[in-house]
Amino acid sequence: MKKSLLIFIGILMYTMPMFGQSVAIKNNLLYDAALTPNIGLEFGISPKSTINVHAGYHPFELGSDKQMKHWVVQPEYRYWLCDKFNGTFLGIHAHGGEFSIHNMKLPFGFLSQLEDHIYEGYFYGAGISIGHQWILSRKWSIEATVGAGYARIDADKYPCVECGKKIKSDSYNYFGPTKASISFIYFLR
Repeated sequence: MKKSLLIFIGILMYTMPMFGQSVAIKNNLLYDAALTPNIGLEFGISPKSTINVHAGYHPFELGSDKQMKHWVVQPEYRYWLCDKFNGTFLGIHAHGGEFSIHNMKLPFGFLSQLEDHIYEGYFYGAGISIGHQWILSRKWSIEATVGAGYARIDADKYPCVECGKKIKSDSYNYFGPTKASISFIYFLR
């Protein structure tokens, strides 16, 4: 057992230098603006490919009569047109999560049905994305990404925050924007 552990540690120490700028920690500033704590990790898997996994969790109530609790996970494969973590990339992402939205008024009348009802449910789907990363220093970068795709939304509708029986359960097919980020990035190596 000890010999196997020493061999594993030796291999790990030998291969560590090969992972230069291969792991990054990210924070999506757009999620921060929506008061959603979030973290992302991106791993280099080849000279022009990375795997990015981002997660956000919003457990807070926005007042006595408003709520937008949710969690979301969005893994993504990225192909970089230059080198990984530098310049423009194309991506394929999946997404999934759960939500509980009460009495929310969104700008421009978007989803106006959220104003007078509770919606609780989950979603899953996939899409494509494009983005660009700007290197600030050896350890820091900024990235902007947009994406579009499909989401299947299954939700239960209730009449108000603290009263009433479920009005209906429904499923929706959504096509449109599925990803937007402006991320601050720190490289672990």
